[in-house]
Amino acid sequence: MKLVILDRDGTINEENAAFVDSPEAWRPLPGALEAIARLNHAGWHVVVASNQSGLGRGLYEVAMLNAIQTRMHKSLAAAGGRVDAFFYCPHSPDEACHCRKPAPGLFEQIGERFAVELQGTPNVGDSVEDLAAGAAVGCEPHLVLTGRGSAYRGLELPPEFPSGTHVHEDLAAFAAFLIDRGSPARASALA
Repeated sequence: MKLVILDRDGTINEENAAFVDSPEAWRPLPGALEAIARLNHAGWHVVVASNQSGLGRGLYEVAMLNAIQTRMHKSLAAAGGRVDAFFYCPHSPDEACHCRKPAPGLFEQIGERFAVELQGTPNVGDSVEDLAAGAAVGCEPHLVLTGRGSAYRGLELPPEFPSGTHVHEDLAAFAAFLIDRGSPARASALA
């Protein structure tokens, strides 16, 4: 199975300091929806893993998160793409759960749900927490320079980033890279 795991806020849609707490507050980044559609059309299944601490902080309810996700799914469908599943951590940072990134719990859930080993699975995010969570289960780390990732534009990545982190301008650049490279099995066969 060709699987890609994406962060949501700052990777697919604009990061919002006051939380993406309504469908109106969810705004896709330029080219992100089309990038997901390109991945889908190239045979990749796209899954989202996202910290949603606004739930744990009482800023919005699960029904509102579902409404936000509905907007994302409809926008993706209009662009010819889809997300196969949305995994989220509902806890606030002080709850010390196992699913809040940088902990690997969401990724373990993804592996179990799809019955796949995540070793080498591309994981895309805009923060060290996103990439550390995936690296803990063997995912291949990809940083996008959107959202919080824009702070690293033109800089060397600090050592807390997983070894071998690939850096891309945005989700569209990542999609082009992955599609050009081919599937992980094919890429390793070519090496």
